[in-house]
This record gives sequence, structure tokens and C-alpha cells, in this order.
Amino acid sequence: MKYLSTLPVLTGLILLAGCSSAPDFTPKPKGYNRIDLPAHRYRMLPAGHPYEFEYSTQAVIKRDSSYMAQPHWLNVYYPKLHANVQITYMDVQRDRRLYNKMMEDARKLTGKHEIKATAIDERILKTPSGMRASVFELQGEVPSQFQFYTTDSTKHFFRGALYFRTATANDSLAPVIEYVKTDMVRMLNTLKYK
Repeated sequence: MKYLSTLPVLTGLILLAGCSSAPDFTPKPKGYNRIDLPAHRYRMLPAGHPYEFEYSTQAVIKRDSSYMAQPHWLNVYYPKLHANVQITYMDVQRDRRLYNKMMEDARKLTGKHEIKATAIDERILKTPSGMRASVFELQGEVPSQFQFYTTDSTKHFFRGALYFRTATANDSLAPVIEYVKTDMVRMLNTLKYK
């Protein structure tokens, strides 16, 4: 019995001691991962395709392994950035219907992002080799932030689309998106058909 009477006194002292010296606490602001991006350096695509272009030394070239892939479809994959530029190419063989289908498919693939896109900006660029390219910049939480296609309207149709293999929000990826967009514009400006 003697011990039971001292128990409430001990409990009270422990509670008072715990509350009397509260540490100073300042909440930390929300932070973002630091992304160190390397300098842009380029190399020429290895031979074996009906086209050539320069691509980043940070990327590796992989053949497209999807079930519907054509022989010259590639992935320009950035392992450290978890980014992938899907390249599709079609020899339209002066077939106007095939050319129109490729144009329609390219627009449909971009249009599929309208549900999540806050804006889709289209621009027409002229490359140093004289080709015209349609470039699409997509804003919002879309899976593909930058796409383009170019064609000589008789034989070649070439399309590129940027995708990330991550669930990170696009505003956090903004520096990486800009980095890869620069590389994609370089790809377009150095693209030549053989």
C-alpha cells in the first residue's frame, strides 16, 4: 500500500518535468530534389537507318521492342533522368494515303493529351536543312511534354515524343524537361534523310 500512494506523486513529477522544457521547433519549408544536369554534348546516330541525327551523350539508343514497332523505330533513353524520346519513322513511299494517315496519327497522339493538358502550343519550325517540323509543347500533368514530327511529304515521316518513366509531377521535372527539349531540338536541327 505504501507504494501505491507515491505512484500519483511520481507520475505528476514526470509529467511536469516533460512539459517544462519543450524544445524550439521551426517547421522546414517544403523542398525539392536537387537535379544536377550535365553539359549538353552530342554524337551522331550509328549507321543503319534511313536517317541520321545527333543525340545526347547522356542517352543510349535502344530499338523499340513494342509489338507494333517498325524496323527503324527507336528509343533515345536517358537512364539517369528516366526520360525516353520515342522515335517513329515511316517510309511513306510516295503513297498519299499512307502520308495522310501518318499525319493524322501524329495529331491524334498529341490530341490524346488534351484531357490533362492545360495548354498545347504548336509551332512550325524550319530546320537548317530546309525541312519544316511541327513542334508541340504540352503543359499540365501530361505524360508527354514535348513532341514533334517532320516530313518531306513524299518519302519520309519522322516523329519524336518525350516521356518520363516516373510519377514525379511535371513542375518538379521542369529543368529536366527543358534539358531534354534542348536535345530534341538539336535532333531536329541535325536530322538528315539518306
